[in-house]
Amino acid sequence: MSQSFDALIIGAGQAGPPLAGRLTAAGQTVALIERHLLGGTCVNTGCTPTKTLVASAYAAHLARRAADYGVVIPGAIEVDIQRVKARARAVVANSRAGVEGWLGSLAGLSVIHGQARFEGPNTVRVGDELFTAPQIFINVGGRARVPDMPGLRQVDYLTNTSLLALDVLPRHLVVVGGSYIGLEFAQIYRRFGAEVTVVEKGPRLVSREDEDVSAAIQDILAAEGIQIRTNAECIAFTPHEEGVVVQVNCTEGAPEVLGSHVLLAVGRQPNTDDLGLDRAGVATDTHGYITVDDQLRTTVPGIWALGDCNGRGAFTHTAYNDFEIVAANLLDGADRRVSDRILGYALYIDPPLGRVGLTEAEARALGRPLLVGTRPMTRVGRAIEKGETQGFIKIVADAETQRILGAAILGTGGDEAIHGLIDTMNADQPYTTLQWAMPIHPTVSELIPTVVGAMELV
Repeated sequence: MSQSFDALIIGAGQAGPPLAGRLTAAGQTVALIERHLLGGTCVNTGCTPTKTLVASAYAAHLARRAADYGVVIPGAIEVDIQRVKARARAVVANSRAGVEGWLGSLAGLSVIHGQARFEGPNTVRVGDELFTAPQIFINVGGRARVPDMPGLRQVDYLTNTSLLALDVLPRHLVVVGGSYIGLEFAQIYRRFGAEVTVVEKGPRLVSREDEDVSAAIQDILAAEGIQIRTNAECIAFTPHEEGVVVQVNCTEGAPEVLGSHVLLAVGRQPNTDDLGLDRAGVATDTHGYITVDDQLRTTVPGIWALGDCNGRGAFTHTAYNDFEIVAANLLDGADRRVSDRILGYALYIDPPLGRVGLTEAEARALGRPLLVGTRPMTRVGRAIEKGETQGFIKIVADAETQRILGAAILGTGGDEAIHGLIDTMNADQPYTTLQWAMPIHPTVSELIPTVVGAMELV
C-alpha cells in the first residue's frame, strides 16, 4: 500500500511539529512519522524533565540554607525521590499532551507511528506501508553515545534517559563525563542526597569553555561535596557486589571509585543508523551526522535534515531555528542560512552558565586586538541580596570594530542576563550601545553596562 503527500517529516522533535504547522497552513498535505514519543528529546528525556529536576534540587538546596536567610525549618530536610520523579513525569506528560493536541488540530496532517526507513530518494517505508513525497524532512534527533570502554558491557550503567526513569536515590552516583549533561545530573543528585563523583578523562571540566570558567564551575561543584576526578586516562569498569568499580587512574587520589550507580555522559550520537539513508543516497559523516549545506539541504535534492541529526547544533533552540530557516526559505522566499546565526546556550548547574559567541581563548586565536571586561558576582548587588555570589561576568569585544565577540555569565540569573548580549550581537551593534543603556535595578543585567564601560585592551 502506498500513500502520497506533499511532504514527509521523519521525527517529531523540536523542528518537525512546527514545520508541519507551517506546511499544512500553506495548504500542503503532510505525514509526520514518529517511532516513539511526540515531542522528541527535549520534551521527553531532555530539557523538560531535567530542568524540572533542577528546580526540585534547588528547592532542597535552598531549604538546607534557610538559616542563612533567617528562616528556621525544624528537623532534617528530606527528599522524596519518588515524588520528585512523579512531578517531573507529570510536567513531561502535560507538555507532550500539548504537542499531541496541537498536531491533532492541524488539517492536512497525518501522524504515523512507526519506524521510518528510506526505500529511495522520495519513498519511505513504515511497516508494510509506503509513503512518497517530493519533499522529505529528517528530524530524528540523537541519543547518548555508548563507546566501547573496557568492561562497560559487563556492568549495569545508566544514560540520561534511564536515569530519569530511576525511582530510587543512588547511594553513590559516579558520573563518567565532566561536561554539560553530566554536571547537571551530578549537582541534581548531590542535592537530592547522593554521594557523587565526576570522572573526566580530560584535564578540566567542560573543556569547551575558558579555563577560568571551568575552574569556577569545579569550585561550585566541589563546594557542595561533589568529588571531581580529572585526568582519568584509563577509565574502565568492573562489577562489584555493591555496584560498579570505576577505574580512573588519575594522577591524584585513589585509583578507583566504587559507585552504586554509574551514569555514562560522554557525548551524543545521531539517530541515523537505522533510517536506510544509503538507499536514498543521503550522505553522512564518519560520526553518522547527516551532511547538510548552509540551508540544511542534504546531498539529495528534496531532502533536508534538521535538529541534532545534522551536526549543526545540539540544542532545542538550534533545532527550532533549523525549522525557522527551512520554513522561511521554502515558504517566505527568504535566504536564511545556518552560518548567520549566533550561538548562545546555557549550562544548567546552579548557578547557571549563560554563554554566547566565542570564548576568550577562541577570540585570542583570531589574532585581533581585543577588549575584555569582567566582574565577579560578589560585586553584583542582586547576587549579594540573594546570597548567591558564586561566578562572574566576562565580555569579549573586538577593539577595532567594537562588536561583541562573546560573553559568559556564570552566576545567578546568568541564563537570562546573557540575552541582552545575544540581542546586541544579533542586532550587530557596538558594545558601546550597551554602555549607555539604562537597565532595571536590582538585576544581574544592570551590571552589563558597567562591565563594558570598564573593558581593557588585551
